[in-house]
Amino acid sequence: MLPTASDLLFFSFALLLLCQVSDAKRDLKSACSTCKRITENFDKGFERTAKQNFGGGNTAWEERKLSKYETSEIRLMEIIEGLCDSSSFECNQMLEEHEEHFETWWFKRKTKHPDLHKWFCIETISVCCPKGTFGPDCNACLGGSERPCHGNGACDGDGTRGGNGKCSCDKGYKGEFCLDCIDGYFNAVRNDTFSLCTECDASCKTCTGATNQDCDECKEGWEEDDQESCIDVDECAKGSSTCKEDQYCLNTEGSYSCKDCDKVCSGCTGAGPDKCQSCASGYQDTEGTCTDIDECSQPELACTKEHQECVNTKGSFSCICSIGYEELDGECVETPQKGEDEATSSDSFMDVC
Repeated sequence: MLPTASDLLFFSFALLLLCQVSDAKRDLKSACSTCKRITENFDKGFERTAKQNFGGGNTAWEERKLSKYETSEIRLMEIIEGLCDSSSFECNQMLEEHEEHFETWWFKRKTKHPDLHKWFCIETISVCCPKGTFGPDCNACLGGSERPCHGNGACDGDGTRGGNGKCSCDKGYKGEFCLDCIDGYFNAVRNDTFSLCTECDASCKTCTGATNQDCDECKEGWEEDDQESCIDVDECAKGSSTCKEDQYCLNTEGSYSCKDCDKVCSGCTGAGPDKCQSCASGYQDTEGTCTDIDECSQPELACTKEHQECVNTKGSFSCICSIGYEELDGECVETPQKGEDEATSSDSFMDVC
């Protein structure tokens, strides 16, 4: 049955509401992040101005008449000026909305409430929560506020008024409370509130301990031997590799790789010119190793045209014209001397005249 117009309208409304809730949670996290950055910058500014004074030249008179710089409004303003980058809209907006709270804390609350982040972000404008709690009411994260996710993951919204408190487990852990181990890990220690997941041996898909004898199941590329231990499968020895004719198989733990043969080889069993199955064209077997054939030193001439010289190269050779000769139409002809060129040009000129 096709959905009715009212069904589509309800679905659209539900989707819009879900997006708004998601955006609101992100905004709450962002607000806490902005507030935390402001208070951190305030602490840095407080340290930066710790040894400063009014800068008028007569500090003793100024502090006697204007109060101490240490607790002065001038110092407060100097700190506040450095809290936000000019490009940060969220930071400047929050600072503008709540600047009077900084004045209240500076002059009336600082002694009793020295932790500005706690007083301002958590207790006063209520955009953050204490560590280990989340959401509008600062509820404890899964696993408890002391050790969220039992110390094996991150609580969504931890320390903010957003999030849902669910755990994103660290590598090796899974489950709602991050107490279980994923495949490839085992519980070295486990009780109701603590879990230590340790990686299995590289040969194990699942295991109960740290060695290759503790595998419940071997990974692909390993197989069980007579002692029920997982050992590496040598794909190269079994001939199950997919290497090409100009490659050789190199066994690795749990797998294998295909490497190119040396260029002197035509097929090979390993790396180097001494592992060739046969030698490539231009090379010859010399006591089990493929070496270059020097075509230029063979009894039969490699370069047969007149005035040519043979030059040996790796796996081949080339024919070049001897000194005093140059190639012309595939033949080596004598290179004309400079005087001969001029005489020829002069004779040609006289013939025209």
